[in-house]
Amino acid sequence: MTDTFDPRALAARLHGLRQAGRQETTSTFTLPADLHQAMETQNFLAAADGISSNAWKVTASPQGQGVAGPLHPYVEAVSGASIPWYPGLKFETEIAVRLGKDLPIRPESPYSRAEVVEAISAVHLGAELLVSAVRESGGISFPLFLADRLGNSGYVLGPKVDKSVVDTAGGTPLKVTHAGRTIYDGPAQHPKGDVLTWLVDYANDGARPEASLKAGALITTGTLSGAVELTGPGEIDILFGDIGLGFSVSKVD
Repeated sequence: MTDTFDPRALAARLHGLRQAGRQETTSTFTLPADLHQAMETQNFLAAADGISSNAWKVTASPQGQGVAGPLHPYVEAVSGASIPWYPGLKFETEIAVRLGKDLPIRPESPYSRAEVVEAISAVHLGAELLVSAVRESGGISFPLFLADRLGNSGYVLGPKVDKSVVDTAGGTPLKVTHAGRTIYDGPAQHPKGDVLTWLVDYANDGARPEASLKAGALITTGTLSGAVELTGPGEIDILFGDIGLGFSVSKVD
């Protein structure tokens, strides 16, 4: 199967499903054999989606390999900010960081967390929306999920917060309402405890693209509220400590 894998064909299928707001089971896809083939496909999908924003999510594969995918559609939270709603859409409250300087690949000398923090020029409250064209997301084939831009279906960049939030986000009171209904109310909790874990790991991944983690790039760092399914369109309101972010998810005509 490796010799006949066609990343363009898989990207075209994923693109078509996303455009139609549809999902198919993993068993119906020709699967990438590895993360390299997954990233080839993701690049073709990003081109088909017309992605130009320099905004990224970083995470790790089940084996601990750092991976990334572009955030799209990407909007900044001004009056009227809206992201398309599709069945199965999920929501995550996140912290995003803007790099003020390059973090070039440096395999001989791993970056410390403090060096990564020093490279950050701004920190924002944000919200990621997720729905994959793959019904099981990454539950059966992580490479297929990576090819599908790690399930990203939109990102809303909210207001700046103090840079110290990268150290203090955990435990901050967090309340989220959707269409007037509370969908999260509790302390902010990152899956790794530290919001910068995946970014530091990715910075130290010698296999990442040479052009990654350049000054100006926006990197989102992982959920603080778990992934909550949005059962329909409506207004989202986030209160993180005393910082607010509001936007809408709207049904596509």
